[in-house]
Amino acid sequence: MRTVQLPHQRHGITEPSPMALTRYLVVLTDVRSHDGGRDERASPERRRQVVGASSREAAERIAGAFMALGMVRAGRQRVKLIAIGRRRIRG
Repeated sequence: MRTVQLPHQRHGITEPSPMALTRYLVVLTDVRSHDGGRDERASPERRRQVVGASSREAAERIAGAFMALGMVRAGRQRVKLIAIGRRRIRG
């Protein structure tokens, strides 16, 4: 995973500043046939594939590839893009 460091000016000294990165999960799931009142916490859909991404752009590209699959286009599977906790990185 690549990290980004931006210079931080303090009294004429350049030092790396901490940044917060949001990680993303792209999840491919099966659609349940009895989809009335979907509650993911009580009974989550069966996961087919889970992929992590370190940027939103990367997550959207992965999700786009999943959305091109025949099962997703036919409505039997769905793609979810989930932002997970922010993480601090230090230089």
